[in-house]
Amino acid sequence: MQDRCLTKLGLLLGVIAFVAFAGGCKKPVASHPPTQAAPQPTAQPTVTLNASPTSVKSGDTVTLSWTSTDATDLDIEPGVGKVVAQGTTPVNPTQSTTFTITATGPGGTATADARVTVGAAPVEAPPSGNQSLSELFEQNVKDAYFDFNKSDIRADARANLAKTAEFLRSYSQIRVTIEGHCDERGSTEYNIGLGERRAQAAKNYLISLGIPADRMDTVSWGKERPFCTEHDEACWQQNRRAHFVAGH
Repeated sequence: MQDRCLTKLGLLLGVIAFVAFAGGCKKPVASHPPTQAAPQPTAQPTVTLNASPTSVKSGDTVTLSWTSTDATDLDIEPGVGKVVAQGTTPVNPTQSTTFTITATGPGGTATADARVTVGAAPVEAPPSGNQSLSELFEQNVKDAYFDFNKSDIRADARANLAKTAEFLRSYSQIRVTIEGHCDERGSTEYNIGLGERRAQAAKNYLISLGIPADRMDTVSWGKERPFCTEHDEACWQQNRRAHFVAGH
């Protein structure tokens, strides 16, 4: 009887030991790291460009207007250059032109176009037989003026250059030298470089209006040949210009 009880007790202890051993051998449940949200895609820039009116006579004013989203850099060509995210600017096309705005941002690039159709403008005859070609040149060729320390073609300069381009188309025998000038502030060396950038900017704008590059030369006088010698802003503005001299 005692042996039988001991046998049962041994079996019971063996079962308990097995269960404890089996429980201790269970593999731990692997924990998964928290799921991270997928990064949001960078937005693609959008841009619009409109012209009003879309049909004009040569030299008339057209207003370009644009809007954009998700762009860090915008540029309108030909002849306008860098612009802000949205706005308007006047242009004076002298031939049919497609203006293109390019918007660039972290998400890529987008473009938009606006077409302006220009009708042929009649070439005006000299008002009298007594006017010389040099007198006509003085009357119709207009200088382009610039802001301090800049060579960007601003709105009033675009209007003057459009009138100059119209005259040069009418008298294809005339060549011009475009002189870059600066006010008295800044070093001689710096102003020589700035004057050259101003002359080249005026030349490039005339090229965009259809004037052949080989009819135009550029030279920089920096601050060495001022048009006005007073020491104030009104005088300095007269000296910040691209000036045209007739050639042969």
